Amino acid sequence: MADPMDDATAAAMVDGNALAGMLASVFGEDVTMTPGRCAHCQTVSMVGELRAYVRGPGRVLRCPACGEVVLRVVETSDSVYVDVRGASYLRFSRR
Repeated sequence: MADPMDDATAAAMVDGNALAGMLASVFGEDVTMTPGRCAHCQTVSMVGELRAYVRGPGRVLRCPACGEVVLRVVETSDSVYVDVRGASYLRFSRR
């Protein structure tokens, strides 16, 4: 498995907390402490622990263990697209 930190874009990486506001507007609550399982390596991480790449036309959250894409977010003038096919699940607790 390649080390995701060897990627030339690693300098553009921040943690998933950088997307806290955007994700809260989509999900209606802060999701940075929401656990999710990577569909690729099965590692469970909080959304805020995912590696966020925010300099492209969309936002990409990658697994901190394997570097695969877990979640993608693209904003247009009238919509927000959220692709979570890289997650086996996101677990939202009932209060």
